[in-house]
Amino acid sequence: MLYFAFRRFVIASGLTNLADGVAVVAWAWLTSLLTRDPLIIALVPVMLRLPWFLCAIPAGIVTDRVDRRRLIVAMDVLRALAFGGTALAIFWALPLAEPPDTGLSSPALFTVLILAASIVGVAEVFRDNAAQTMLPSLVAHDDLEHANGRLWSVEMVGNALIGPALGASLLAFALPLPFFVNALAYLTAIFLVAGLKGTFRPKSNGPRNWRRELKEGFAFLRDAPLLRALAWITGFWNLFFHMVLIALVLHVQENLGVEAQVYGLILTGGAIGGILGSWSGGWVVKRLGAAKTAQISLMASVPAFLAIAFVPGPVSLALTLGVFEFMGILWNTVSVSYRQRTIPDALLGRVNSLYRLLAWGMMPVGLFLSGVIVRLFDGIVPRETALILPFLVASFGAFVLGLLGWRVLGRGFTRSQTRP
Repeated sequence: MLYFAFRRFVIASGLTNLADGVAVVAWAWLTSLLTRDPLIIALVPVMLRLPWFLCAIPAGIVTDRVDRRRLIVAMDVLRALAFGGTALAIFWALPLAEPPDTGLSSPALFTVLILAASIVGVAEVFRDNAAQTMLPSLVAHDDLEHANGRLWSVEMVGNALIGPALGASLLAFALPLPFFVNALAYLTAIFLVAGLKGTFRPKSNGPRNWRRELKEGFAFLRDAPLLRALAWITGFWNLFFHMVLIALVLHVQENLGVEAQVYGLILTGGAIGGILGSWSGGWVVKRLGAAKTAQISLMASVPAFLAIAFVPGPVSLALTLGVFEFMGILWNTVSVSYRQRTIPDALLGRVNSLYRLLAWGMMPVGLFLSGVIVRLFDGIVPRETALILPFLVASFGAFVLGLLGWRVLGRGFTRSQTRP
């Protein structure tokens, strides 16, 4: 019965990640139809990721107090409403005017996008924290690598394999359509999660006091050096990755001359690598060990970021993203499984949220820096060069991060395995 619940949980996660994959293309591409200013384009994904910095700690406290299943359902309701409302706003704004180089062709529609992205971002923080802390209640601890691998494979199929290509096709058919489809996907996921049987509220150890609970979470993370190191490394890696992510939209449009459908297929190439990583992650970790797997996957970002800047066309870019996503999933297999196994269930929401505050709170910084770099150098260097500068900066940053993290990871995992 428990594993039946896990399968239902996985299907619901697949649907929400399908919606996320559709949104990866829809948010950025729609914004690029309102303006060609890279800094303005970056604002929508910034609003999607900023809640990871602002809301991670409250999400952790709430997750350790309430039924995690009900929290997931409530957040998916919010996301369904946000996407449905955005679809209606786009429909009313059609036809769109030509996007200006600076400023906006439709400030009202852009305001709706910003508000909707903020709601979706806040809901994602609470939903993802609840889902990740709920997983150990659905499977045995010895099966966490396997369960995470299967969960990520389904998520990657939706988020990066089918979602972007579907989102691009829906955009080509009708601009509001991806947002309507997302609303339907979240409604279906709500039905699946709401029907799960079991107890998903963590046990209370006494009267609730949010200050005391927060101190307990800080104390656990403070006394867990490897967990802290994983959080900081993941945070800076996410900063560099999101510098690349926002620059990629304009790079493929202007430097490679790619349309929305082809862009979706490029992201699909990355998804295939991620799926292969999710299937083989547990096997790789057993063969190489957690330390070596984490070290190699971290350093692989350096050549990957460089290749994204210089590969000549869509096929080579898709292959590059495939390798990149494969290594990224290996990192997640190590770091997330270690976190779920190490942190007690009663503390899992709080410590997980503090971890993700460090690991995910850097995302909006990377998105903003990407737009700033392109804006500053556009005109000083040719436009096509300015568009790849975020990739070069990210590659150098990943190189420094890899050098600093290599020894820390080796020592940390060795000590955690030998500790009585």
